[in-house]
Amino acid sequence: MPHNLTEQLLKWYQKNGRDLPWRVKGGAHSNAYAVWISEIMLQQTTVATVMDYFNRWMTKFPSIESLAKADLNEVLLTWQGMGYYTRARKIHECAKVLMQKYNGQLPHTRDELLKLPGIGPYSASSICCFAYNMPETVVDGNVMRVIARLYGITKEIVANDIYPLAQELTSQQHGADYASAIMDLGATVCTPIHPKCALCPWAKSCIAKQKGIQEQIPQIKKINKKEMYGQVYLIQNNQGEYLIRQRTEKGLLHGLWEFPWTEGEKLSGKFTTVTHIFTHIKLTLQIVHEEHPKFDGIWVHPKNFKDYPFSKLMQKVIQKI
Repeated sequence: MPHNLTEQLLKWYQKNGRDLPWRVKGGAHSNAYAVWISEIMLQQTTVATVMDYFNRWMTKFPSIESLAKADLNEVLLTWQGMGYYTRARKIHECAKVLMQKYNGQLPHTRDELLKLPGIGPYSASSICCFAYNMPETVVDGNVMRVIARLYGITKEIVANDIYPLAQELTSQQHGADYASAIMDLGATVCTPIHPKCALCPWAKSCIAKQKGIQEQIPQIKKINKKEMYGQVYLIQNNQGEYLIRQRTEKGLLHGLWEFPWTEGEKLSGKFTTVTHIFTHIKLTLQIVHEEHPKFDGIWVHPKNFKDYPFSKLMQKVIQKI
């Protein structure tokens, strides 16, 4: 059965697959750099959001060499708005390593790719697949949903539960097209809500459809988010400038600019708040207006905020000003 399903999906993809700037139908993309950038951008971010960012990025940094030579602040500004800024810093770091050790080219093997900053097992498999047409099994949220429904898996799952089943279906000759196809099937047909089963090439084989339980699958294991609180301080001088500082601590927000803020208990009284969801944390900050600075930083007028990369959390604060 897997072989027949694979062929059915590849035929469906040729007629119905999405046209995206970082891939082509009929094999590997000619620009491995474009594949790498798109794969990192697509982590934790939707295709619709990535499209504009990807096009701007490739215009700003058309090659690994141009990216390696760029200033980190310029890289973060170009990335601003997508969140998870560690991705941008790792891309920049990786570009420098590629220039120093690989003559500005992405390696062709999974083992070599895994040695690079910011490239983990999923990204390495994706690059091998989409850039070099290797028969790598790539499992994202769309693939998990499609496979879980196809086999009628009703228990809670993680990617590792799906991988062996997905691997059986992976085309050995058309790695890039197959991976694109199954992702597109999940994104456009086998959607989380109201799947379009009448358009699905696998409908006749899908156990979830046979049982009428498509929308009950998959059951993804959820991670409980820790709730944290704190205060963000808006300090303004007589020229209308605000005090901001660059984050030096290692972590998700390293290198970004921010209004001074601290973690702590909620203050009593009425405060405007901003809330942001990080991977494992829900953070709520109360906005506190201060007249006398108790923090180090620089004074910047709001009209010049565009020159400083702020996190999504701090952009929410700016919107409140």
